[in-house]
Amino acid sequence: MKFPDGFLWGSATSSYQIEGAVATDGRLPSIWDTFSHTPGRVLNGDTGDIANRHYELFRDDVAMMADLGLQAYRFSIAWPRVFPQGVGPLNEKGLAFYDSLVDALLEKNIEPMITLYHWDLPQALQETGGWQSRDTVHAFADYAALIAETLGDRVKHIATHNEPWCVGFLGHWMGEHAPGERGNLKAALQVIHHVLLSHGLAVQAMRAIRPEADLGIVLNHTWSHAASDSEADIQAAHRHDGFFNRWFLDPLFRGEYPADMLALYGDDAPVVQAGDLDNISTPIDFLGVNYYTRSVVADSLKPPLLLNHLRGEGPRTAMDWEVYAPGLCNILTRIHQDYHPKALYVTENGAAYDDVLDATTGGVHDPDRIEYLRQHLEAAKCAIDNGAPLKGYFVWSLMDNFEWAWGFDKRFGIVYVDYASQKRVLKDSALWFRELIVHNGW
Repeated sequence: MKFPDGFLWGSATSSYQIEGAVATDGRLPSIWDTFSHTPGRVLNGDTGDIANRHYELFRDDVAMMADLGLQAYRFSIAWPRVFPQGVGPLNEKGLAFYDSLVDALLEKNIEPMITLYHWDLPQALQETGGWQSRDTVHAFADYAALIAETLGDRVKHIATHNEPWCVGFLGHWMGEHAPGERGNLKAALQVIHHVLLSHGLAVQAMRAIRPEADLGIVLNHTWSHAASDSEADIQAAHRHDGFFNRWFLDPLFRGEYPADMLALYGDDAPVVQAGDLDNISTPIDFLGVNYYTRSVVADSLKPPLLLNHLRGEGPRTAMDWEVYAPGLCNILTRIHQDYHPKALYVTENGAAYDDVLDATTGGVHDPDRIEYLRQHLEAAKCAIDNGAPLKGYFVWSLMDNFEWAWGFDKRFGIVYVDYASQKRVLKDSALWFRELIVHNGW
């Protein structure tokens, strides 16, 4: 199985999950610093204070990427490292870190792909309203412009946001992510609207500075699967698709929120000002798709979505997520056919398993992860065969790291990290992925 010529092979991380050095060189707290230090929020009381010490060890990590043959590396910038207060003044030392990282990647012929926001909002902005405030929207656009001006001469691919679904729903409705607000659907939907609006304004600001840049956004998607062939369950799956997929795709590509979801949300729907949707639907060059599993749903009377989640029958990862590779082909094909993006990237795909360091061999044997990746790459190729303009694949994650509310309990990496010694060990999946890159398939 071969992928098209020029297909980009990479891996991905995010700033708070690997960098550490949370109070170094002028960086001030983000909402994840605050959240992780709040008792009961993160498993085992883990925090990202040290994480993988990537801020110190980035040159070694880049050398490791080169050894793996990675052609691209997707990473995020910590907003509070560049603008500690969220807005000026600029922290030159924080920016210098990313400047050096970009240069180190390019020296190894690794294409950098930047994500501007992977959830670490400056705490100072949270205290003035966070993403519920339109002031944060404009602060983000200014931050994006600065990155385009300073790094855009060497970085072609820039994504504005990672997974607005998580920012809104996990952060402001379910309370599982920072800032940890629970039960406020109206706030969650307003946050999502502001995140999408900030995306559109940021794309405009960056394009004015770097018209040649490749600009996009990264969404997390699931395949909404009806539990039965009954019309009620099919409609439940459609509602779930509206909640997880269409609520983001429709405004980005069609300049409107789906009418059926606006009706369902009723008074909880966001306040949309004149011109907002025109700004949100500013044309983009690519859409990043993060995919991990499907959702099996059935009709119910449970508000607000009127559905229940059922347990799929496939094997499970350490996150207790079902392995369902066909969903990746389905969602990529559907996005291509319904929304016609110029280009697609799988910006995250991977699995957590209970990896252990083999005392005899010194390696980490993870056949389940290899099988997971193999199946999902077959699904990615299926989407390409269906006409989807898929241009690259980034495995999540380059290395084990701070897995948000799960702390260091879950290991997604193709590289094992011994957190006590900070030693990196290539898992069998990393060696497999290296061979796959060499052959552009198998």
